[in-house]
Amino acid sequence: MKIALVGAGSVVWTRRLMMDILSFEELRDVTISLMDVDPVRLDTAQKTVERLVQQVGAPARVEGSLNRREAVRDADYVIFAVQVGMHQSTLLDFDVPRKYGLKQTIADTLGTGGIFRGLRTIPVLLGLLRDMEEVCPKALLLNYVNPMSILCLAAERSSSIQTVGLCHSVQGTARQLSGYLGVSQEDVGYRVAGINHMAWFLDLTLKGADGRQHDAYPALWEAMEKPDVFAKDKVRFEMMRRLGYYVTESSEHMAEYVPYFIKRDDLVEQFSIPIDEYVRRSEKNLQKFESTREEVESGAPIEMKRSHEYAAFIIRAIEANQDWSFNGNVPNSLDRRSAALIPNLPADSIVEVPCLVNRAGVQPCHTGELPAQLAGLNRSHISVHQLAVEAALTGNRDALYQAVMLDPHTASVLSLDEIWQMTDELIEAHGDALPTMAPRRLYGAPGRPSRPSPAATPARELVTA
Repeated sequence: MKIALVGAGSVVWTRRLMMDILSFEELRDVTISLMDVDPVRLDTAQKTVERLVQQVGAPARVEGSLNRREAVRDADYVIFAVQVGMHQSTLLDFDVPRKYGLKQTIADTLGTGGIFRGLRTIPVLLGLLRDMEEVCPKALLLNYVNPMSILCLAAERSSSIQTVGLCHSVQGTARQLSGYLGVSQEDVGYRVAGINHMAWFLDLTLKGADGRQHDAYPALWEAMEKPDVFAKDKVRFEMMRRLGYYVTESSEHMAEYVPYFIKRDDLVEQFSIPIDEYVRRSEKNLQKFESTREEVESGAPIEMKRSHEYAAFIIRAIEANQDWSFNGNVPNSLDRRSAALIPNLPADSIVEVPCLVNRAGVQPCHTGELPAQLAGLNRSHISVHQLAVEAALTGNRDALYQAVMLDPHTASVLSLDEIWQMTDELIEAHGDALPTMAPRRLYGAPGRPSRPSPAATPARELVTA
């Protein structure tokens, strides 16, 4: 068995995933292929994984390569974990919108920053998919990169490689909820569906004294009324108050997914919203790499601890043929003949739903319709996903402006002219990192948009920088 990790230079992340893999006896006889474009980071990652292999006494083989194609050759599983542009591109995603008065918190999923993060990542993803189609066509691609829905939709539209998007927001939120309820995480049950970072706890249950599962929402409503609990998650509790269901991603994320919280300073203060939070995290990650490199060079033992990330559990379930379930990001409908997993969301979308996995592979589960208010919020995001992917895959620049225009938070703050000007500036700032796009068509003289003829619409093709 061969597992390839593309983007191994994120050393802390690499250590976590490889530690998980090596924690399972069934996965220890493995070839681990690490790939990154940065030789220093790759060297640190390889030394880290070699140390882990030595500590557990596994027969695993560790390889490192700067060549992506060779790294994934003959792989059975490919884990995608890159950050295109690193810290400098992150700064652009925040700095340019801030000039126009648009504040952001994380900017990796939706919003202006999320859209541009997706656009500069899609060319790299498409290159990986082309490599996989030629050198490991049967491999399963496990995507950990945000914006999750945009990237998985681009993969679904452009490649035959089976792809599933993995996130830790569902299991992470379940752990938080157990804390709010004052119970063990093992006693909490749930059924979750929606889209990545905006999936919903449709059912939340708690194991009672009788050993049976009971509805835990009444207890969560009571917990929300406690000031110390509400203060820990103000945005999500406020959204639950209005929608009736708890959402899977953190308050700092959720605040920029909707038009209600960041548009005024008093609301930012009221809901304790950490503006520019991801910039601070990115800076800490740079510092963390340096300390991790020093730790690896020192030869000190690495503490072995299994995480709650899904990748190793999925690989083990397939290799050992053991049934396991998780929430994965998959196409809502695999083809026109298949019923949608969530019928009141578009078929051409990526949804996050429960999935069964064993030797037969990843099998997404039909979850039924979402409550109307939840589906409505999800659809507002899906339209942005579709337009952003359209821009990247076809070179349709107009679709990019329209994606930014339809973003709920951006639209709550900026005028249309400001949105267009900001988008122009971001296109110029990111330059060759973005897919090649045609000149604008729809917007000539002010107030007089022209409609392109069908013949002028570019055919769908993969356009990369």
